[in-house]
Amino acid sequence: MYLKKYHIIGFIFTIILGSLLHFTYEFSNKNMIVGYFSAINESTWEHLKLLITPVIIFSIFEYFIYGKDIDNFIIVKAISILLGMFVIVASFYTYTGIIGDNYTILDIGTFILGVFVTYYFSYKMLQTNFLYKENSSYIGFFIIFLLIFSMIYFTTNPPKINLFLDPVTNTYGVQ
Repeated sequence: MYLKKYHIIGFIFTIILGSLLHFTYEFSNKNMIVGYFSAINESTWEHLKLLITPVIIFSIFEYFIYGKDIDNFIIVKAISILLGMFVIVASFYTYTGIIGDNYTILDIGTFILGVFVTYYFSYKMLQTNFLYKENSSYIGFFIIFLLIFSMIYFTTNPPKINLFLDPVTNTYGVQ
C-alpha cells in the first residue's frame, strides 16, 4: 500500500514542481545553477528537465523511506525517467507532426502523460524483481548521473538538432 501512496504523491509532486520549474530560471534572474535543472528556453529538451529534476528529487526521498530495501529500486527509477522522457518526446513530435503546430494545452498533456508513465512503470516494476541483476544499481546510478550531466552540459552546449531548438527564438541553449 505504501508503494501506491508514494507513487501518487510523487506524481503530484512532479506535476507541481515540474510546472514551477518552467518559470524558475526567469524568476532567478537567469541564474545558471537554476538553469541547469529548469527550463531555460522553450526547446523540447529543456522541457524534459521538468520531468527529470522532480523525479530525481522525489526518488531520493523515496530511497530513504523505502527504496533502500528494494533490490531493483535504482534501476527501475532510472528506466522510468527514460521512459517518461521518451513518451514526452514521442507524443509531442507525433501530435505536432499531425497537426502542424503545437498548443500549450497539448504540451501540458504530453508532460502529464510522461509523468504518469514514469510513475506507473515504476509502481508496477518495483513490485517485481524485473531489471534486478547484481550490478543493476550501478547501471541505474550511471544512467541518473548521465541524465544530470546531460542537463548541465546541454544547457550551455546543445547539439544543433531540433530537440534543442527553441522554436520561439530560433536559437539553441542559453541566450
